[in-house]
Amino acid sequence: MATVFAVGVGPGDLELLTRKAERILRSVDVILAPVSNPSEASVALGTIREFIDEERQEIIVHQFPMTSDKTRLIPAWQEAAALIASHAQEGRSVAFITIGDPLFYSTFIYLLRILREQWPLLPIEIIPGISSINAAAAEAILPLVEGDERMVVIPATAGINQITSALADYETVVLLKVKPLYAEIIELLRKTGREQRTLFVERVGSSRQKVLTDFSEIAAHTPDYLSLMIIK
Repeated sequence: MATVFAVGVGPGDLELLTRKAERILRSVDVILAPVSNPSEASVALGTIREFIDEERQEIIVHQFPMTSDKTRLIPAWQEAAALIASHAQEGRSVAFITIGDPLFYSTFIYLLRILREQWPLLPIEIIPGISSINAAAAEAILPLVEGDERMVVIPATAGINQITSALADYETVVLLKVKPLYAEIIELLRKTGREQRTLFVERVGSSRQKVLTDFSEIAAHTPDYLSLMIIK
């Protein structure tokens, strides 16, 4: 039985990939890349394509619907887990690649639960990756926390009430997936006087990267799905 690797490929910049991640990805037999829309390219796969061998390695692009509907998501997770397990049981090493880190808001977390439940003897190894948060802070040269400061990470989809509470209680608030509530977040930042303390970063590490610190530009921007805010 071969090993299953969950490999974090970082935010999109090939140079931010770890040496271990590159070594594993060069060596495995199968690479499984997730996409939310079959008409769109996999960001994770695009990041590593430079050094994979498509003649020797099998590249599988698997769709995971962009929805909160579990009746659609669970079958997609189960299908992917079964596919991974079947290759591993046949002695083929598998790498599931994900942007950022495999254990930080990653689809692999759901697959991990299924694999542990249904194939408990399957060897699994996690290769951590640099998160978009760290990459965004580095691009803006913005310290995230220091001393006794506290930081909270919230998917904006958690709701404006949770974001409001976090702004009152934490020195640094990181908002992920800001697109669905963007207008409400902008209004909240105005009301709480955070205009000069907000960083917006989109598609960090990629050729489409956008870093905004001027609040008027942030407010006027239409965000991409892969966007975040860091609010001090």
